[in-house]
Amino acid sequence: MSQFTILVVEDEEAIRNMLVMVLQQYNFNVLEATDVMQAQSLLENNLPDLILLDWMLPCITGDEWTRRLKSNESYRDLPIILVTAKGEESDKIRGLDLGADDYITKPFSPKELIARIKAVLRRSGKIHDLTQIKFHDIVLDTEQHRVSIADKQIEVSPTEFRLLSFFLTHPEKVYNRTQLLDQVWGRSVYIEERTVDVHIRRLRKILANYGREEWLQTVRGFGYRFSEKENS
Repeated sequence: MSQFTILVVEDEEAIRNMLVMVLQQYNFNVLEATDVMQAQSLLENNLPDLILLDWMLPCITGDEWTRRLKSNESYRDLPIILVTAKGEESDKIRGLDLGADDYITKPFSPKELIARIKAVLRRSGKIHDLTQIKFHDIVLDTEQHRVSIADKQIEVSPTEFRLLSFFLTHPEKVYNRTQLLDQVWGRSVYIEERTVDVHIRRLRKILANYGREEWLQTVRGFGYRFSEKENS
């Protein structure tokens, strides 16, 4: 299963089902919403790696929500691809001016959709390849489930792999224990919050062997953050 999650916001059921099917075929995790209100609710508990957003939505349109998200510090760096039947150049320019990272016009092929998603994920600066996650000299191979630091392969458990993968794809942001449980273990699994602390300590011990333990930071009263910047 891919470590990357796509939030699909589309009110037409047939189109939404098609998008979900295509994304799942390419091993993306998928969240679904029929409108902006539902999508906003999902964002509060699940931070995706990219939003695939229909332009013509009821109540609040895709372009308006793009504007709101890009003006919100919490979501400013969240990649957005607008999906629309509007093919005029002026519409494309408007979407990009509002902060959308790309724009795809209906109808489109599954291959074009996946290619655009890959391109936007690469441009995010965190993902160099969909089979590889890289943060400075820490590299995760998502197909072979291997981790290397400074070109040296290291051993990690499946849980530590998922936890490190999440941190590397969401650097500089603080996550509390509940959010980490939801994102790494899944909301359907009951695990005590202190389990997060245990795995954080294990992962930090592994990073310490390479002088990287300070990157996995405890933000007192809030949670944890992965950052190369000094913890203040």
